[in-house]
Amino acid sequence: MDPILIQLGPLAIRWYGLLIALGVLVGSGLALRHAQRRGLDPERLLDMAVWLVIAGIVGARLVYVLTSPSAFFGPAGRPLDAFKVWEGGISIHGGILGIVLATWWYCRAHKLDMWAYLDVMSPIAGLGIIGGRIGNFMNGTDTGGRLTNWPIGFTWPEPGTETLGAFGRLVFGRDLWSAFPGVCSDGSYIPLWQCTGEIVRGPVHLTQLYGVVIGVIVLLVTLWALRRPRPSGFVFWQMVLWYSVLRAVLEETFRDNPLTLDVVLADGLDKAGVGLFTMTQLASVLFVALAAYMLLRLRNAPPPAPVGPTPKGTGAQAAAKTPVKRANARKGGAR
Repeated sequence: MDPILIQLGPLAIRWYGLLIALGVLVGSGLALRHAQRRGLDPERLLDMAVWLVIAGIVGARLVYVLTSPSAFFGPAGRPLDAFKVWEGGISIHGGILGIVLATWWYCRAHKLDMWAYLDVMSPIAGLGIIGGRIGNFMNGTDTGGRLTNWPIGFTWPEPGTETLGAFGRLVFGRDLWSAFPGVCSDGSYIPLWQCTGEIVRGPVHLTQLYGVVIGVIVLLVTLWALRRPRPSGFVFWQMVLWYSVLRAVLEETFRDNPLTLDVVLADGLDKAGVGLFTMTQLASVLFVALAAYMLLRLRNAPPPAPVGPTPKGTGAQAAAKTPVKRANARKGGAR
């Protein structure tokens, strides 16, 4: 599609950043509602929100750059592009790590249960993934898939192809589909400047869509887990576990990422487009093991005491209201 939604002089509003922001905004609303239901202080979430956003962006971009160094420091790389996070390219695992560190710092300073707050924030991950992957599709070049001969392969339309008529021109602009540069027919992993074959527009695995499916599943898992009376951390580690498994199996296997170990590689126009072991897959093994270990530990922990929504007024105000209510209840019973 077209990565830019609106261009106002030098200022460009990009689909990628807008859709992630919308996902985070909706997820934050869910987090505040579940925080109140679990007896947590929603004001604390709002207080730490700015720090969490900054830490998430820094962590997500840093890990992406470290795991994709050739794009920035290789022969044709541009190091300054490492700072252009608005153009796409983040690591969800890195974002989670940055948010965990920021939450730990804040909760330690204010003597709060870090895991309880991470639990209610977990649905943000699923919504952020959904928005981010749709933004990747709009960017064209982000998180692209390998060439495939499977029936589900997607061939990107030629630049300027009419799509959705006047509505498409209004929303997406006239320069539709130009953001996708094509892939080398010799194999998706071959850079275009090294291609000796034909540059084609597919068919490729539409891994951006695979990522959207993963985001939906992660969102449903976290919403399910939030309804369970389990110890603090249960929801968060469920999110880490299922995202890592699904990302490694359902998305990363078909993405056009460099292989650390060239064990299985079926790439090219007449191949299935399957690749193992990328850096993300190897990292996912560690995350899956850690999440499984933490969930096993939580099985033996007692569930938290049921807590209702936080009463209006805090501290002395809430404490002062409670005896009055009990006294009124005793009077009513005597009648």
